[in-house]
Formats: sequence, C-alpha cells, structure tokens
Amino acid sequence: MSTRADFSDGGRKGSRATRDAFRALVAAGLWLWAGAALAAPAGAPLTIHYLERRIERPTPLNNEPRVPEDEGLRGAELGLRDGNATGRFVGLTFALKPTVVAPGADLLAALAALVRENGGPPRFLVVNAPADDLLAVADAPEAREAVLLNVGAPDTRLRDRDCRARLLHVSPSRDMLTDALVQLLVHKRWGRLLLVSGPGPDDALYAEALRRSARKFGARILAEATFDARGADLRDSALKEFVLLTRGPDHDAVAVADERGEFGGNLVYNTAAPRPVVGTHGLTPAAWGRPVEAWAAVQLQGRFAKLAGRPMGPVDWAGWMAVHAVTEAATQLTSSDPAAIRDRLLSKKFEVGGFKGRALSFRPWNGQLRQPVFVLWPGAVVAAAPVEGFLHRRTELDTLGLDEPESACRAFGGHG
Repeated sequence: MSTRADFSDGGRKGSRATRDAFRALVAAGLWLWAGAALAAPAGAPLTIHYLERRIERPTPLNNEPRVPEDEGLRGAELGLRDGNATGRFVGLTFALKPTVVAPGADLLAALAALVRENGGPPRFLVVNAPADDLLAVADAPEAREAVLLNVGAPDTRLRDRDCRARLLHVSPSRDMLTDALVQLLVHKRWGRLLLVSGPGPDDALYAEALRRSARKFGARILAEATFDARGADLRDSALKEFVLLTRGPDHDAVAVADERGEFGGNLVYNTAAPRPVVGTHGLTPAAWGRPVEAWAAVQLQGRFAKLAGRPMGPVDWAGWMAVHAVTEAATQLTSSDPAAIRDRLLSKKFEVGGFKGRALSFRPWNGQLRQPVFVLWPGAVVAAAPVEGFLHRRTELDTLGLDEPESACRAFGGHG
C-alpha cells in the first residue's frame, strides 16, 4: 500500500459550460497576478481522499499502450490544482491524500489505516475500484460520514437496487454509455445489430446493457454470438475466425462487448460483411477521449498532458471531475463545511462545468452525474449524446441511463 499527499495550485473551471473558455485562461496562468492581489487569507485545507484498488489487466493486443497505472489519480491531482486556483479567491484551500493498494491487498484495511493516519473518518472520498469493493467501502463504519465519489465502476446496479445514500457516481454507467451509442445508431438508421460478446462477466454486463438500450430506443439485435480468445492467436487466425463468427442475418453494424480488450480490436475490418464495429471497440461511447476538443476542452487536455505526460482518458476525466465538483461546491458556498458541501452537491441548484458543453448536475434519485457521452473512434468525435431528436420532459441528459421511474434506488429518500 502506498499513501502520499499533494498540495498544489493551478487552473479553474466554471459552474457552467459557457464559462469554461474564459476560466481556462485562468488555468493557463494568464490571470494569476490577480489571484496574488485579491486572494483572501486561507484557513486549514479541506482534505479530499482518493482510494484506489489496482486491477490486473491482460496484455494489450497488437502492442497497444497499456492502461496507465496512474489512471484516475492524475486527473484527481489536476482537479486539486484547479480547485486551489479557484478557491484562493474566496480564502479556501484544498488537499488531496491518495491511497493506492495492490490487486490482492485488503482495501478495507487500507481504509482503516487511512482513518488512523487522518485522525478521523474522511469526509470526501474519491473511489477508483470495482463495484464490490466500492460497496464494501460504502458500508464500512470508517466511511460512515464520507461522501463517496465513484470514478471507476460503471455497473448499473450501483445506480439501482445497490445504491447508497452517500455514494455519487461521476463515471457514466454502462447503460449511459450504450444508450449514447444506440441513440446515434438509431439516428443514422443503423438499428439492425449483430452482437458479439466475450466470455467475461463484465462482457455479459455490457451485452445486457446493449440489449436494454436497443429495446429502449427501437434498435434490434438480430443475432448473437460469443467468442473466447483464450488459446487463439488472432494475429494468424482473425480473418478466418471473425468471418465465420459474423455471418448471419443482414445487419447494419456489429456490436462488440469485450471490456478486457481480448479480441475486439481485431474484429474491426475482419467481419464477414463490410459493416462498422461498435461498442467496446471501433465506434465507442466514452466519458472522455483524446479527440475531445470542443467547448474549451483543448485547454483541459493540454494541462493534463503537461501534468501527466500522456493523454487524458475517461477515468482521468472522472477523477478530475470528482475533485472539481467538491471544490466547486465549496467555492460556491465560500465554505469548507463538509455537511454544507454534501447538501450543495445534491441540491437542484448545483451545476458544475465539465468541458462538455452543458452544465452538469447529480441526479437526486440515485446520485449519478448527468453528463453528455461522447461517441468516438480513435481519430475523432463522431457525436455527443444525447443525440438530437431524443427528448425528455426534464432534460435530454436524462435520456442516458436510468431515468427516475426506471431506478429502484430508494437510498436518497425516494424519487424526486
């Protein structure tokens, strides 16, 4: 287990997307002279903790880069810099204390050690861990006073029957991701799908999310197939394997559910018919990606690359957004009172910018962050969902993921 702290300053984002471009100038350092002149005296910093369990990942296909070991944490560090740059104007300072444990380590023991070292339970805890670990932390006595911000677990059940009252979800759920994808496919009239799934439990969850999204928006899954890459050398057999696998009814696209990345990359251009590959590979829905540049996002991308030495990924964006949301709520209140900040985060009045062209907010019925979802291929943003034409009585953002009547979550005191 490794634990380290970071106290640092940097940029600022606004509470609405229309202010992002201006406040990115502050982040770039062009207005720091004003901060030195106008900053109010700072008190004790508000500490945000970051708790991560590293997970074992397979060797990437085709010599693709590995998932960075500091994914998520580096985004949180950038969020801290931004929060301190904003907070100085109202006399607030923030600190980040990360705790990262190995794949086989005891996460609850690490949480208990964190409490001992901190002299009390954390009040804001960004968690980057699988769903079962996240629930264990949420139910632990050591986290009874903490607001937890989930940046790594996309499981829809955490926003449904397995929700917790103090657990907010910064990362989009699988349902939000597949809803964004299927909206685009239906919009383009590519609604007839052939589904290919891997053997893993996460693959099954992604495939089920695709089925729900297809039913929700009027697409059709015409046929399904499974593929297990274990024992196969796709460098030699991909053309033969996938041509056989993807024969079937006439379809518009091949949807792939391969969250571990064991074969999906090789499915592209190896299908029986000339059809796009969509899902976990090919045309992919994501919270963030390297091609995102609109709405002043290029400023965030540049500052993250300068900090981390690599592009910003979806979990990095979620780590940044989690810390940014807490510091923005504190700045709006001009207060570091944890109870007031929690109430602000869940208030209908709370909105925060995320470089996505819309003001973001947490859903009061299950704690999920409302947000656009990008549909990308590695070279460009194809669309940002919700796609034009998909309407909602409250906000089009609620067409993505579990809407209020669909969620079985009651931990937030009922719906509304």
